[in-house]
Order: sequence, then structure tokens, then C-alpha cells
Amino acid sequence: MILINEQIGASEVQLTGIHGEDLGVVSKVEALAMARKLKLDLVCTSIFSSPPLCKLMGRGTAKQAIAKKQKRDQGQPAKVKEMRLTVHIEDHDYETKLRQAEKLLTAGNAVQFVVRIQGKEGPQAKELLERLLKDLAECGKKETGIQLSGKQATIKVDPI
Repeated sequence: MILINEQIGASEVQLTGIHGEDLGVVSKVEALAMARKLKLDLVCTSIFSSPPLCKLMGRGTAKQAIAKKQKRDQGQPAKVKEMRLTVHIEDHDYETKLRQAEKLLTAGNAVQFVVRIQGKEGPQAKELLERLLKDLAECGKKETGIQLSGKQATIKVDPI
């Protein structure tokens, strides 16, 4: 959290000028007066030090910095990428899908595997998904269990 101007609660602050020059320890009142005189904001950059570190910044610059920090903290929600397979997948194709899934998971995306089922292929589809889970154990964990429904079996894997 960044404190600006009157939000700063300390009586003294370690002040840094506009161009990074050290102005020493000054009272909060004096620092605020200096900021107003120069038409700047007094921004607390570190509340954990004693006295807190404060910097003189241009109006609006501090607000932009706060908005940027909040946006970075929120981040993007993980995207879910769908990968379709069949029960009769060959080894080379399986390895290719496995590498793609590892790339997606290490990039922070979730992967949903969908296995198409025809006839009585349900147990085989379940085995294939369990094999995928075992092979992806170091970079992903299952969010949902294996769901068999109608003509497909699905499982969602989240990044670790």
C-alpha cells in the first residue's frame, strides 16, 4: 500500500527529492509544505523503516504508480486451454500432447483434457487421463476429478 500526503502518519520522514537527492530526515509538516510549494505529492515508499522513506513526486505520478501496482497485483486469471484426445492415441501423438500441456501449465494456464468416447471406451479413457495426470504431476495438479459423461471424459489440470 502506498500512502500519499496527509495519509502518512509518522511525525518525521526520510525525504528524497525529485531527482533522487537525499534531503535527510525532516518533519512531516515541513515535507508537506515543501511538496505543496513545488506542486508535488509526498509519497511514502516504505512504511516499514523508521523514519518512513518518502519521496517528492509529480502530481498524478503517484496515482499512476498505485494503479499500475494494483493492476500487476491482480494479474490475469489463468486461461483454460482445451486439449482433445482419443482413446486410440499413438505414443508419438501422446508425447506431443504431453509436451504441449507442460508448456501451457508452466506458463500459468490451466489445461482441460477432453477424450472422445465411442461405445464402451469409458474405462480406457479413464486410464488415459490417469496416465496424463501421473506424467504431469511435477507441473500440474487436478482441479476436478475425471468426469465421464455421454460421449466424452474430461479432467481439468491447474498449474502448480
